[in-house]
Amino acid sequence: MLTHKLQLPNKFSFLFEPHRFKVAYGGRGSAKSWSFAIASLIQARMQKKLILCARETQKSINESVYRLLVDSINWMQATDEFEILKTTIKHKITGSEFIFAGIKEHTVDSLKSYEGVDICWIEEGQAVSDESITKLFPTIRKKGSEIWVTYNPDLETDPIHQYFVINPPDDCVAVQVNYFDNPWFSEELDKQRAHDQKRMPLSQYECVWLGKCMPAVTGAIYFNEVAKAELDGRLASCPYDPNLKVHVVIDLGWNDAMSILMVQKHHSEIRIIDYIEDSHRTLEEYSNQLKNLGYNFGRMWLPHDGYSKDFKTANSAAEIMGKLGWDVPDRKELVELSVEEGIRNVRMGFSRLIFNKDKTERLIECLRRYRRVITRNGEAGSPLHDQYSHGADGIRYLINNEQNMTNSNLFKSTKIEYKKLGLA
Repeated sequence: MLTHKLQLPNKFSFLFEPHRFKVAYGGRGSAKSWSFAIASLIQARMQKKLILCARETQKSINESVYRLLVDSINWMQATDEFEILKTTIKHKITGSEFIFAGIKEHTVDSLKSYEGVDICWIEEGQAVSDESITKLFPTIRKKGSEIWVTYNPDLETDPIHQYFVINPPDDCVAVQVNYFDNPWFSEELDKQRAHDQKRMPLSQYECVWLGKCMPAVTGAIYFNEVAKAELDGRLASCPYDPNLKVHVVIDLGWNDAMSILMVQKHHSEIRIIDYIEDSHRTLEEYSNQLKNLGYNFGRMWLPHDGYSKDFKTANSAAEIMGKLGWDVPDRKELVELSVEEGIRNVRMGFSRLIFNKDKTERLIECLRRYRRVITRNGEAGSPLHDQYSHGADGIRYLINNEQNMTNSNLFKSTKIEYKKLGLA
């Protein structure tokens, strides 16, 4: 039986109040996970509960809070009350049971087996996808059931942070806790915190220890550039100016994302006023969507593979867009650089970029999350090809070619007009 009085940091008192959603987020050393583990074990001792301990992915029980719960049981001196099995933990008296699962591995149908859950505790919530939220939350439907979440914030745009902090649902208690809220914060950990404060960039320290959101994911290729743009107020309102040409920059895709940037130049500024990202649509569909925007269009800039003929149609994307009425430069006009050269170019030119935030949120998200492959040796390799790389590639094509984007009506990529100008 329990032989000593249990205490938790004061900020966690809400765990013993009835609420549909109970959320704790913040930095290291705040005792979030430890407090939730203790509170869930106390609940399991009081009456029969089915407690699901979930996270986005769980390949084995070792990736769950199983070990934390076992350690907490030992600390509580309650080993005689709990039966610790290989994949579950049960209370011998009340019949409460802890089960463990990765949300991503489940379908909507397979999640139905958790409809009888009383408490669903999601650990490492910052990694949970919007798809997982949509699948899991309606499944936890038993009368009086609760969803508990603990996480260290990463980006403000992370689905779990948006769900509980930016646009919280009814009957939700979301508490930010940090090391100074933990009366048992150890001297050893405080020394580590002080050392990190000296060696880390401010934004990283504030995320790790103070629970503030990062301007971009740790290791993002354009981390510093996005942080500076945010600080300078260049992620703001930047409306369309009808007196300036709108140049279209495209990263082609079918199964992968098709990314389309709409850009205006004003003196040294490069204004990204609009953005489209989609897949499995024809060039003609994108063309119609663009034309319906009614912008004063300039030229359309495609990557080098946009000039390669498709074996199915025997036409290139450049030829198709040209036939649809777009002013597509000849390939010889493109500035073609290696990926790494292009990344260096973007870094040098990023201070000139201004983003119309309301219409380019997805593009900004891509830049926040564009990162490199990490090898088995822990070294950074080439840029990762994922759902965020296409928007970032579009930025690279933009910076590579922006010096040739003008507000003039003279340049039309037809051989006749080039000859008239003596440029053919």
